[in-house]
Amino acid sequence: MIEFPAWPAPLSSKVSAEILLPGSKSLTNRELVLSALAEEPTELVSPLVSRDTELMIASLKALGTKFSWQGSDLLVTPGELLGPARIDCGLAGTVMRFVPPLSMLVDGQVSFDGDAGARARPMKTTIESMQALGAEVTSDTNSLPFTVNGTGSVVGGTLTIDASASSQFVSGLLLSAARFDQGLTLTHEGRSLPSLPHIEMTLHTLRRRGVRAEAIDSSTWRVEPGPISGGRVVIEPDLSNAGPFLAAAMVTNGTVEIPNWPKTTTQVGDHYRTLLTRMGAHIEVLEDVLTISGSGVIKGIEADLSEAGELAPTIAALAALAVSPSRLIGIGHLRGHETDRLAALVAEINNLGGNAKELADGIEITPQPLHGGVWHTYHDHRMATSGAIIGLAVSGVEVENIETTAKTMPGFSKMWLDMLGAE
Repeated sequence: MIEFPAWPAPLSSKVSAEILLPGSKSLTNRELVLSALAEEPTELVSPLVSRDTELMIASLKALGTKFSWQGSDLLVTPGELLGPARIDCGLAGTVMRFVPPLSMLVDGQVSFDGDAGARARPMKTTIESMQALGAEVTSDTNSLPFTVNGTGSVVGGTLTIDASASSQFVSGLLLSAARFDQGLTLTHEGRSLPSLPHIEMTLHTLRRRGVRAEAIDSSTWRVEPGPISGGRVVIEPDLSNAGPFLAAAMVTNGTVEIPNWPKTTTQVGDHYRTLLTRMGAHIEVLEDVLTISGSGVIKGIEADLSEAGELAPTIAALAALAVSPSRLIGIGHLRGHETDRLAALVAEINNLGGNAKELADGIEITPQPLHGGVWHTYHDHRMATSGAIIGLAVSGVEVENIETTAKTMPGFSKMWLDMLGAE
């Protein structure tokens, strides 16, 4: 394992802070794809600026889209989709699953690759989906790297896939489907589908752009062919990235306020309101400000997180500090994220003296006293923030490579220290 500089996670007494969250990565990268496919320019208001979104912008720019920053807003002007192009996916699942279907609409060759860890992430469904839709895809391993030879058009029609490993396989196809000649009726056939709310987010973004898109049932979706509008699109704050700051209020028995919390949203981060309340937090939303206060006790939880797997690292960190056991299930698909998050969480919690056990589709945590040590991040932004949470209560925790948080939240370490009033 490559060692990176360790960041001493600060201990903290009672937190009292207001946190301004950056824009949602999930929404930003969906809207960037739709902006590249739109009939007219789009003004994205307060999109996230992070490694994942910069990789998406670079990918779309390589395919002919133009971008112009206007303060914190981004003007996206669609252009003719032309190859050849080389796409660096980094470690961004949204880039490696959303851009390839779009590349079928490119006239020319588009090559995809990414970080070393990206080559281990599941891509077989995306590659086989494009081949089933008539695209010429060259791949030795059914994973990164691969090459798409686009013809400038896709017939579309009907397609059945197995998206058991990631809902991003579904979203990636749906985002480009309005530009297919016949649109797309897409069916998932396989074991349970993770992160269904992310598919509803995709459908919502399409409908907001004037596209006819709907769920026919829990495993079939239809996108009609037609134009994608531009205009002005406001990006919500990233509610999943609220997790570490919400957790800080619970760990320190303090209070955190987060303004601009949306009244209605398709973001799975909104599940924190229910999950953390069950774990002992006091939460209320007045006007558009969410306020969370610790109760002095963190309770263990039994929860099916199949719809909100990206919240699991934060919940697991809290569970390691709780007064009773926790069992988090429905998250076997996390083995295919930036790292094998289940194995990573078990290894790092146990490395600090904890008692965590990997399950077939989840993790079981029995709290016991923790001690300091190095918390490895595995190039995973959510592993990094989990280490910071535990470090609030456990002396001597050092988070290796805290800057991996730049994937979705640049400047996290400064936000964390500012919240604590620390230098």
